[in-house]
Amino acid sequence: MDKIIARAGLTDIAEKVFSAQRINDEEALRLYATKDLNALGYLANHVRERKNGNVATYILNLYLNYSNVCILSCQFCAFARRPHEKEGQFTYDIEEMVRQSKEAYDKGITEIHMVGGLNPKLPFEYYTELVKSLKAACPDLKVKAFTAIEIRHLSERIAKKPLRETLEILREAGLNSLTGGGAEIFDAEVRDKLCRGKESAEEWLEVHRTWHQMGERSTCTMLYGHIETLAQRVDHLRRLRELQDETHGFTALVPFAYEPDNNKLSHLGLARASAFEDLRNLAIARIYLDNFDHITAYWVSLGLPAAQIALSYGVDDLHGTIQQEKIFHMAGSQTPQGQTVLTLERAIREAGRIPVQRNTFYQRMNELEGRGEALPDIPPQKGVLV
Repeated sequence: MDKIIARAGLTDIAEKVFSAQRINDEEALRLYATKDLNALGYLANHVRERKNGNVATYILNLYLNYSNVCILSCQFCAFARRPHEKEGQFTYDIEEMVRQSKEAYDKGITEIHMVGGLNPKLPFEYYTELVKSLKAACPDLKVKAFTAIEIRHLSERIAKKPLRETLEILREAGLNSLTGGGAEIFDAEVRDKLCRGKESAEEWLEVHRTWHQMGERSTCTMLYGHIETLAQRVDHLRRLRELQDETHGFTALVPFAYEPDNNKLSHLGLARASAFEDLRNLAIARIYLDNFDHITAYWVSLGLPAAQIALSYGVDDLHGTIQQEKIFHMAGSQTPQGQTVLTLERAIREAGRIPVQRNTFYQRMNELEGRGEALPDIPPQKGVLV
């Protein structure tokens, strides 16, 4: 392997990786420049093993979207509907959200992952009562909900309260963790073309910084494979690393590729990122983000076979059972809607790792002994306009 590293011209970077030293932006760009995926995987796998041993984790969770009505017009989004667009629009009442959550909770899920559009008609009480009702029906359930832009929408437009006060009210209602969505690529030029009107990088980071300062945790994301440059990817990772240095509040990075169908960028003719690109990006993220404990392969984007391979490219987590994912599938993703414990554990074992269930905060739960049953099929949400 030393010869492979040397042939790739990465000996000096490898020395840093093996001695647990931080690489810089220029070195990250050199990693992006190499075509030797095996060399990248070798370095990333070393970091993964140092941080997590031979364990790979997953979570029993359920994805819910409360509404796709949104005042924004992100160019890459196939999920949202503007308030005047009635076709394909949905908003669910609290009772329906609780019903689905309770059904899955009774079968063993430990987390609800919940996001939605910026619906101008939903009052702040809808969100607080939704979280309270979920916790009342499912006392041990962790509610991981809302992206940074949703929080800013609630703070600035709906509740009209300071950011921290808004977060404190949601936490009091039962919110356990923020999701990492909406980060996209932080570069201002990219954001202007990709999601004009969305929060800036600084505003996204401010939400997570404030949440972390409250003693809470969140994930973060990166949307790659569209109009960004490799330097802009590194800039994105650097800003995440800097905030992590400051707060230590991120549990994991969850990168995913742009889906090119059914959105306003489709005319550009962009192809979805290749498996090579997926693995390269995951490996470099693992090497660069030395202050992150976990890198998650989002199988909804990658597909489970590629996510399984990613366990040899720095990844130590395969996300969760999910059950019903809308955002990627409305954009054209052909992956399954959900996975069973059996399929996730089999994928982990075939990759030579030890499967362990985790919780929302990436803490390992008791290793599952022979548990391979599927979560039940969950019927589609029944839409009730509120």
